[in-house]
Amino acid sequence: MYLVCGEALFDFFSEEDASGLASKVNFKAIAGGSPFNVAVGLRRLGVDSALLAGLSTDYLGRRLQQVLHEEGVRADYLIDFAAPTTLAMVALGANGSPQYSFRGEGCADRQLRIEHLPALGPEVRGLHIGSYSLVVQPIADTLLALVQRETGKRLISLDPNVRLNPEPDIDLWRSRVAELVQLADLIKVSDEDLHLLYPEQDPAQVINGWLQHRCQLVFLTRGGEGATVFSRQHGSWSVPAAAVKIADTVGAGDTFQAALITWLTEHGMDSVEGVQSLEREHIDAMLKFAVQAAALTCSKTGPDLPYRRQLDLS
Repeated sequence: MYLVCGEALFDFFSEEDASGLASKVNFKAIAGGSPFNVAVGLRRLGVDSALLAGLSTDYLGRRLQQVLHEEGVRADYLIDFAAPTTLAMVALGANGSPQYSFRGEGCADRQLRIEHLPALGPEVRGLHIGSYSLVVQPIADTLLALVQRETGKRLISLDPNVRLNPEPDIDLWRSRVAELVQLADLIKVSDEDLHLLYPEQDPAQVINGWLQHRCQLVFLTRGGEGATVFSRQHGSWSVPAAAVKIADTVGAGDTFQAALITWLTEHGMDSVEGVQSLEREHIDAMLKFAVQAAALTCSKTGPDLPYRRQLDLS
């Protein structure tokens, strides 16, 4: 079982009102948040998952809980808080890329404290962390403490997934990412995130620096340009993006992440030792599987992550 840690929220997508009145704005709300999506994505791909998260006792929080239940995500690590649910207002660019504006100060998904950290049994094979839960308090220090406690014992995966709206201090992001990359076994990062974090540095140079710690693999996603993997043992290579008619790219990175973990799980390599023993052909198959999965998400509106059977058919 994989334990995903971090935020759960509702994405609000604006829609045109048929009346054309400027005074009316319609919204379509979809359950989301990067860790929430990864947990759901793992289940849809056939991997047992749970979400360590704070959920609101308000209406939207109960809807998030219902979605997790219906998707089969374990509820063992969910904690209730009498605080609002975070809202992310999403506007889509011309290329389908999302721009986010968060309403999250004081909300439930930020409230996890160190005293809420559970003891983990042997059924938890790995942990995934990412997105703004890495930098907003108190959850940021809580997740850091969890990863410090578990590194080397379970597979740790990290996706910085930088979101400057909830925390605009890029130096804070850099500082926290620098701590976490020393503890992770596998990292997924987008070219956009690297540009935000280190605008003056060559991405390959940054990633090769990360590989000087315990990390074995870094996957760099580049949107329509495909993805590149950097392996401590086997060097670096790229694969092109899968051809698909793009509806939007919401959830594509989360799908990519869930697919990486799924490949490792299906092949019995979802452990620190397993990742260390991967051959080049294993990593290449893993990379292509994740690219294929992300393409399916891009073909649909919103974070509608694929099911395992769809990957077999595509």
